[in-house]
Amino acid sequence: MTTPPPTTAPSPATDAVLVGAVDAARAAAEETAAPGQVGEHLGADAEGERLVTHRFACLDPGYQGWHWAVTVARVPRGRSVTVCDSVLLPGPEALLAKAWVPWSQRLAPGDLGVGDLLPTDADDDRLEPGYAATGRHTRDDDGDDGAGEVDDDTDRVARWELGLGRPRVLSPLGRDDAVDRWYSGDSGPSAPVAEAAPAQCATCGFVTPLAGSLRRVFGVCANAYSPSDGRVVSYDHGCGAHSEIAVMPGPVDITPPLIDELGYDVIAVRPADHAPGSVDDAADTGETEELGHS
Repeated sequence: MTTPPPTTAPSPATDAVLVGAVDAARAAAEETAAPGQVGEHLGADAEGERLVTHRFACLDPGYQGWHWAVTVARVPRGRSVTVCDSVLLPGPEALLAKAWVPWSQRLAPGDLGVGDLLPTDADDDRLEPGYAATGRHTRDDDGDDGAGEVDDDTDRVARWELGLGRPRVLSPLGRDDAVDRWYSGDSGPSAPVAEAAPAQCATCGFVTPLAGSLRRVFGVCANAYSPSDGRVVSYDHGCGAHSEIAVMPGPVDITPPLIDELGYDVIAVRPADHAPGSVDDAADTGETEELGHS
């Protein structure tokens, strides 16, 4: 007994009925668009079995690079065409607006102004409950979580924060995020002012260390003439206002001039004729004694 070969559905690319439904697709696009905005037929794309999308140029000046896309379909062994969708889509050269970003992700440092409020999410991973940080120990030398050294910041929380009203404190993740931001920014060693500085903040007398573990890397500049005044700076940062560099030299002692008020000299500015035997004639010939001394 011979088994008849299975019937093969027409390929989407060779569905002549749908590919030839250009007029029906154009009519659907013109019904959606404003009058005179549907241009030439740009081609047809097979989306699946008995499903084809026709593309038409968009003539609207405000949508250059866009095209009208009309999707048509038909039932099996059917000859009539059904319009599924008619939309305006961007092409490769279309001018598109930027992707929408939630407001909470659009904020940048410095955007918060006077009177603005910035709520913090309840599950913000930069913060943790004040009581949760107490009692955390670092690993000891054996590698386990035994009685290692208490972290500086958590120890401070245990002694000061607990029960004093702050519901949340900075978490290790929030602290690490701040460290990365400060160290790689204008307050770190890679800032142009730091690279040109004659010395680092670690040896500057105007730097006040921070509290907790952050004091190992950062301090606050207290030099009114520094561009970092009032800001957190890393110890390997620097500027030209270092306390030990621009030391002004002391005043130079100037000796007052010595003036002889008792004696004087007679100097002939230009030759002159004097009477023979006169004092001036004797001074010219060098025959007189020193003059002007009493």
